[in-house]
Parts: sequence; structure tokens; C-alpha cells
Amino acid sequence: MPKVTQQYRDARRDHILAAARRCFLRDGFHATSMQDLFAEAGLSSGAVYRYFASKDEVIMAIAEDNTREVLAMMHAATARPPGRSAGAALADALEVILARDSHEGLGGLALLVWAEALRSPGLAAQFRDLFARLRADLAMVVREQQRGDELPGGVSAEAVATVMLSVVPGCMLQLALTGPEAVRVRGAPRGPRPVAVTGRIRRCYPRPDRLLPGRP
Repeated sequence: MPKVTQQYRDARRDHILAAARRCFLRDGFHATSMQDLFAEAGLSSGAVYRYFASKDEVIMAIAEDNTREVLAMMHAATARPPGRSAGAALADALEVILARDSHEGLGGLALLVWAEALRSPGLAAQFRDLFARLRADLAMVVREQQRGDELPGGVSAEAVATVMLSVVPGCMLQLALTGPEAVRVRGAPRGPRPVAVTGRIRRCYPRPDRLLPGRP
């Protein structure tokens, strides 16, 4: 029997998750059965269960994949050129979100997953871990800029990261409920993708201390 390569396994996993995304966006989590997923993917039950033991595992895998690119962007921000702001790093992450929403309906999927986490303690715990990692990455960017006097040092890097991170789910929520127009800057030129508020974030976040309660 020919050896199954990691590339083949990764491609098969991606194929299953793409089928699951289509099912979930069309019918919702609860109305979608594993049998629906088998049919959508064109695979046997054994082929799917080889990768995912349950629907909850599929849901969490989608959540992790949706977060992975944003996490990678936060890591890449630590190698930024001098003078690049934490706001620019956040804006880059939002550009990833906008692209994923355009191609895969990320906003709608995120909303479905968040709702599922309210009833699934295990899923909620995994989400807390994902957000903790994202917050830690963003705090690392802020802390490095504070050391280089690019940001004021009198504010906790973790507090700044928490405020900035709230922009991410807010963007996803607006994309899901009102579409890409929600994150378009009025009067900005229109291109192949919506022109998002990311440009304003790049300009506004050099002084994140002003966003925190009790700061002037």
C-alpha cells in the first residue's frame, strides 16, 4: 500500500473543513449532521472520522484555522521595521479577516461558533485559550514599542492589548450581521475588496493610552 504523505493528509483535512463550512453556513450547526457533512465532502464516514471524532471537533478546528492567520500576523509584527505601530499590526490582522470573510464567510462562521460556545463549556474553554494567545501576541508587540519609546510606558501592555483586541470580534460581528459595507470608510475609493477602517486604526492607535478609562 502506498504511503500516505502529510501533504495528502493536510489536503484531505482542508477538504473536509471546507465542506463543513458550507454546511454550517447553509444550515447552521444544529441542523447539520455528520451524515450531511459526509455527503457534502463526498467521503465515507470512516474517512471523515479518521480526522475528526465529532462535530464539536470540526467546529473547533474551523475556529482554530480562522484564528491561526491572525496569530501568525501578530507574530510577524514582532519583526516589523522600526516605527511600525501596534495599530498597523492590528490593521494587518483585520485585512486578513476581511479577506477570509470575502472568500469563506468568516464573519458568519465566527458568529455561529461563538453562539455554540455559550452552550458548550469545552468549546468555550478552548476559545478562552485562543483569545489568551492572541492577546499575549498583541501585548508583546505593544511592550516592544514601549521599550523603544514608540508608545507611552505608563500603561499596561496587557490592558492596551485587551482594548485593541476588542476591535477584532467587533469587526467580525459587523461583517456577519450587516456585511462588508459596515467596515467601509465612507467616501473612500472602492476596490476589489472593501476599503476598511484599517487605515484609521493605523493612525489612531499610536496613542492607545488615550483609549483607556480615566486617561486624558
